[in-house]
Amino acid sequence: MSRTDQTAQGSAGTTHFGFRTVAEGDKAGLVRAVFDSVADDYDRMNDAMSFGVHRLWKDSLMDSMRPRPGMKLLDVAGGTGDIAFRFLEGAPNTEVTVCDINAEMLRVGKKRAEERGFADRSAFVCGDAQKLPIPDRSMDAYTIAFGIRNVTRIQDALDEAYRVLKPGGRFFCLEFSPAVVPMLKGAYDAYSFHLIPWMGEKIAGDRDSYQYLVESIRRFPEPETFASMIAKAGFGRVKYRTMSAGVVALHSGWRL
Repeated sequence: MSRTDQTAQGSAGTTHFGFRTVAEGDKAGLVRAVFDSVADDYDRMNDAMSFGVHRLWKDSLMDSMRPRPGMKLLDVAGGTGDIAFRFLEGAPNTEVTVCDINAEMLRVGKKRAEERGFADRSAFVCGDAQKLPIPDRSMDAYTIAFGIRNVTRIQDALDEAYRVLKPGGRFFCLEFSPAVVPMLKGAYDAYSFHLIPWMGEKIAGDRDSYQYLVESIRRFPEPETFASMIAKAGFGRVKYRTMSAGVVALHSGWRL
């Protein structure tokens, strides 16, 4: 197994769940339990943890995508609809399919879509990023925001992203990065490991889930390594840029 594969998914038959090593077959259930627990407070916690900056990161993704009329987007691991609704607001006659492994997150997103008047342009589908219930070459764009680090076999998810995109379609991944600039690393680690779990307990009533989320960021590949995985899936013109002193990276590629 290559060093890249080891970084992304551990030794054969095992993977990481935060700082724990678990059987590959167990991770999806553990991740599902995390998001079952936090679904109703997920968006509120995103605002609290990032001081609202996550909204700017997601707006930056939309600026890079430039939604156009008639586009079809697949948003994976986007259950509550944050990316989907930005996309639908970005251009007329667009359609989005939100695919998430977690039914509770989808419940929240579907309710929000109805409240915002997007029910007729959005579909919420329960499915695994590693085996998408989506036809080949059917989507103009694929997004996954802050979700791919929770996938058991990241390379399989990237291969699936390539499969469902039309030729000329674009892949976008917004994800936390372990490559924070050195001068801020100490403060960032202190904030992450002490304050975020505390906020999880106070706001969502769940300290352990947010401890996992903090740990999962540290187990995610460096941006350059992840970019090589995107290219391995077949994407061309792969690039990335970091934001907020390296806290987040926006990756993209084209199905040529």
